[in-house]
Amino acid sequence: MGKQKTKRYAAMKRMIGPKDQRLKEKDRAKAPEKTKVDPSALKEREVTKYPSCLFFQYNTQLGPPYNILVDTNFINFSIKAKLDVVQSMMDCLYAKCIPCITDCVMAELEKLGLKYRVALRIAKDPRFERLPCTHKGTYADDCLVQRVTQHKCYIVATVDRDLKRRVRKIPGVPIMYISNHRYNIERMPDDYGAPRF
Repeated sequence: MGKQKTKRYAAMKRMIGPKDQRLKEKDRAKAPEKTKVDPSALKEREVTKYPSCLFFQYNTQLGPPYNILVDTNFINFSIKAKLDVVQSMMDCLYAKCIPCITDCVMAELEKLGLKYRVALRIAKDPRFERLPCTHKGTYADDCLVQRVTQHKCYIVATVDRDLKRRVRKIPGVPIMYISNHRYNIERMPDDYGAPRF
């Protein structure tokens, strides 16, 4: 028996070089042409536009009556803490509050089933304002972030850490959350009723 040919590992396939004579002119790789940068030319930069309602981080559009965008888990945790949503909001801000619920949040509550039927009944309260959604899908977090980015007149009420992190990146939007069996608010200068820790 003769010597068997062993397969060499990591052996590269032999390829024709880009400047080989056997290649036709149209198939040859062309060297990238370097363009000279004119130092006297004006440089265009994209500057992010900030809304006129912001004075640095202070939002001038926020004022009573406050419109508060409510998230799904905020209602659930309010029930757990035995808090009346509208009354507790007024205790926190010392002003009239209008809780707003988007179609996405309502859809999420309906999807949760019978276990969360109390939350659904609270969300259908006539004191809550319904906001229609025009986008596709029913992911409430994206819907709330998009709405808050477009219109800076809302306070976001949520207990969700990821949503809080996303909203903190948007300037001038306060966040309402639950701590020690009462509502608290962050990033808002006029929170007269909010507890001080």
